[in-house]
Amino acid sequence: MARTGRTGKTLLALGIVVLMMSAYSLTMALASSSNNLSLTCLVRVACVGDSITEGSGYPEDLQVMLGDNYWVGNFGVCGSTVRLDTDLPYMTQQAFQQAKNFHPSIVVIMLGTNDATENATASDSYFQADYKKLIDAYQTLQSNPSVWLVKPPPLFENNLNLTDTNLEQDIIPSIDQVANELALPTINVNLALTNHAEYFGDGVHPNSDAALLIANEINQALTADNLQIYGH
Repeated sequence: MARTGRTGKTLLALGIVVLMMSAYSLTMALASSSNNLSLTCLVRVACVGDSITEGSGYPEDLQVMLGDNYWVGNFGVCGSTVRLDTDLPYMTQQAFQQAKNFHPSIVVIMLGTNDATENATASDSYFQADYKKLIDAYQTLQSNPSVWLVKPPPLFENNLNLTDTNLEQDIIPSIDQVANELALPTINVNLALTNHAEYFGDGVHPNSDAALLIANEINQALTADNLQIYGH
């Protein structure tokens, strides 16, 4: 009888352990499901760009400004261009696909700086055509994101073969032209930084002060009272 009693107690203890483990597993599953639901409810902002996006820190500043209802992803690629006939087109980079896989609600594109080279001689139509291809790749996503075009920061004296003349006379007008043709909103970071050469140590890459200013310009545009966000 005593042996049977011990066996019964052992089975009871095992049963309690099994129940506790099942309850724990269910709790963890529910917590995971809740976290996944929270993530899917966030407004996803894909920051597409070159080294100014990748390394300045502006996407991180933008995340802080936008708050907990947003998820800002940094998809910048150092040295990348809009044009497909260069050494590093953005559309051939892994980040291009990663930004699409992010299922963005909003896509913020700040490219064109590396297209403003001193030896750029081809027609602006090539830039515009490739820019439209890039935009179309995001507009046709199932998440149906809104797309914002950013006019890149000005270029100051530098040793990187980039010229502000080409940026101001070719690239930015081309961005405006594409925005007008596709009825897309623009954000003029260029104008906000025109008189701040002190924010660019090498004449091209913005420091943390400039990154804050860039993030603020984008934040103000995205959170304007009449902004409607779809497709997330």
